[in-house]
Amino acid sequence: MTKPVFDRVALIGLGLIASSMFWAIKRGGLAGEVTGYARSQATRDTAREIGLCDRVCDTVADAVEGADLIVLCVPVGAMGSVAAEMAASLKSGAIISDVGSVKRAVIDAVQPHLPEDVHFVPAHPLAGTEHSGPESGFAELYDNRWCIIVPADKDTSPEAVAELRALWEGMGANVDQMDADHHDLVLAVTSHAPHLIAYTMVGVADDLRRVTDSEVIKYSAAGFRDFTRIAASDPTMWRDVFLNNKDATLEILGRFTEELFALQRAIRTGDGDHLFDYFTHTRAIRRGIIEAGQDTEAPDFGRGAPKS
Repeated sequence: MTKPVFDRVALIGLGLIASSMFWAIKRGGLAGEVTGYARSQATRDTAREIGLCDRVCDTVADAVEGADLIVLCVPVGAMGSVAAEMAASLKSGAIISDVGSVKRAVIDAVQPHLPEDVHFVPAHPLAGTEHSGPESGFAELYDNRWCIIVPADKDTSPEAVAELRALWEGMGANVDQMDADHHDLVLAVTSHAPHLIAYTMVGVADDLRRVTDSEVIKYSAAGFRDFTRIAASDPTMWRDVFLNNKDATLEILGRFTEELFALQRAIRTGDGDHLFDYFTHTRAIRRGIIEAGQDTEAPDFGRGAPKS
């Protein structure tokens, strides 16, 4: 029997990421008890119906009381207010973490509300699907995916970092560590800008009135279907991501626009050599992602459906 990493873990917010954490924690025997809280009564009711968390609480204070680890699984824009709401109920020595895909803004929003006797160790699991809600989670979500730990400052307890690392590794993740600003730039390249572009492509298809809605749905070739899959992601979460990682996202979008103009010029002028060289180079990068075990050749991006 695996020794638990934490006696009690509290998950605040009960969507895809938190529910997958619960099932992965239970699979690995990583915590003695997992409590949960969601602001919506309907979400709490659903969590209770499906057995999500050992105990679903009706207030954030009840959920975090006595917890050794509290993980904020709410949209980035709500983390500061949640931190303020739970601060008085945190036990001394507790570790506070999160799963947001933006780190500098989360640190700035959360850290001022936390007591000095707790440890703030932000993190970001690079895993997900286009599904959301408590019923969408499954224990295998983090297997062989990366989780980036981003200590809030240079004085963060190494022991707290080590314990959080042990939890994520126990859930199947590969763990790396970096500073907040570098994390936000990396994610602007690998996640934030691609999501915005996918949302935009769906919008273009919708605005192109010569192509009807039924044709877009009926004749979606693999390229459109696979590329725009991520445009089904939670709109609240992504609104907050872009508002809170504005500078890095705009920098990457500017670079993307420059590259797009260069390809546009090559197509207009019939510069096949440029197109071939560019596609060859980018194809090699894509194959590197597959060889690293972070995806497959499959047209669904290698993401299986949630397990029932």
